[in-house]
Amino acid sequence: METPSRTKIIHLLKRTDFGTTVLVKGWVRTRRGSKNISFIALNDGSTINNIQIVVNMNAFSEEELKPITTGACIAVTGTLSQSQGQGQDAEIQAQKIHIYGQADSLAYPLQKKGHTMEFLREKAHLRPRTNTFGAIFRIRHHMAIAIHTFFHERGFFYVHTPIITGSDCEGAGQLFQVTTLNLYNLPKNESNEIDYANDFFGKQTGLTVSGQLEGELAALGLGAIYTFGPTFRAENSNTPRHLAEFWMIEPEVAFNEIEENMQLAEDFIKYCIQWALDHCMDDITFLSERFDKELIDRLRFVLKQNFIRLSYSQGINILETAVNNGHIFEYPIFWGADLAAEHERYLVEEHFQCPVILTDYPKEIKSFYMKQNDDGKTVRAMDVLFPKIGEIIGGSQREDDYDKLTTRANEMNVPSKDIWWYLETRRFGTAPHSGFGLGFERLLLFVTGMANIRDVIPFPRTPNNAEF
Repeated sequence: METPSRTKIIHLLKRTDFGTTVLVKGWVRTRRGSKNISFIALNDGSTINNIQIVVNMNAFSEEELKPITTGACIAVTGTLSQSQGQGQDAEIQAQKIHIYGQADSLAYPLQKKGHTMEFLREKAHLRPRTNTFGAIFRIRHHMAIAIHTFFHERGFFYVHTPIITGSDCEGAGQLFQVTTLNLYNLPKNESNEIDYANDFFGKQTGLTVSGQLEGELAALGLGAIYTFGPTFRAENSNTPRHLAEFWMIEPEVAFNEIEENMQLAEDFIKYCIQWALDHCMDDITFLSERFDKELIDRLRFVLKQNFIRLSYSQGINILETAVNNGHIFEYPIFWGADLAAEHERYLVEEHFQCPVILTDYPKEIKSFYMKQNDDGKTVRAMDVLFPKIGEIIGGSQREDDYDKLTTRANEMNVPSKDIWWYLETRRFGTAPHSGFGLGFERLLLFVTGMANIRDVIPFPRTPNNAEF
């Protein structure tokens, strides 16, 4: 019998050419049965669904079948048959089984029982084999494809911005330092400061916190660009919403002002959610049943809503009214306060009950590059606020006036020597332009319904955690 080429389970489950000999490969999820017949649930990662392998015990010796335990990796050649059980149409009557790799049934940590998310983070090298993380990582893939497709269809160009940088875009001092200097014998200058002259780049450098500044340079020549890459924040935060290494999508568009920027953000995020519902429904349904019964309704709800546009000052008034009416927030609310997630979620979940785009923030709590309004107090910032998440997108119209930008950078202690090239674009053909940043993992939290950001990235990097 000639061995057929391998078919993925996602395709086998859709086939109806019963009687055909097929070859399937994957990992054993469960094995059960009796003296006469055994059933193996096999999964290869292509779908949340397993295919059932039916093994006639008379055709195989016990010695052959003994190593086939949960976690083992096998190849099965057999006849594609119409399933007699419920749940799927196709199964395979095994004719030949090859074992690629056994899994010690006593030591294999992913047995058929409930595992906590904390336990699975400790087993991140194995968790892609679980139903939960298989679903999450397939959705992650599809969201990346959706992002590239959205921008490509609209004429944006994908720009790769540096991972190693000499500038701190946000001015918050949260860079991971990159150096080739001997850390056990650091060279010092006459002022007893570290001398970077002999470092690889001849200056102090770090891992990027954002590709925005370089993205703006590209937009002021290519018109409309986006970045999609890893970013890093050396922020000692252990919350369920923060990672030290995460992925950011940052479009920048020449000639867009704040209104067009808000519309782009709304169109973009709705496109991604619709893509998830169109391409990942099996996985989303599984996660909804397991973790968040309201997930699918919430995704569809967002698609139907026009996002509310609201100024920061109006938002503060609503929050202060809530406090006056007896609502208790953990963090104080006043004009000039940097809103906490609880404030953002109140506006979205309780007051408006739909996504909100908050604009015109006080300039003192926003970055130096945001365009100043005529009132001298606020800037053309915009944050998109979502249920369960709070801020999911942050952006602004960028300051295109050279003098205002330079003055603001100096006020916020952003050294001009580190961003001279950025400032110079305002001297040579400046133009109004806008952009925003979407934290990829924040989007995935919303689409998957997961509660902790460490569970939507394969190998999370957080304080005291750089395993795997």
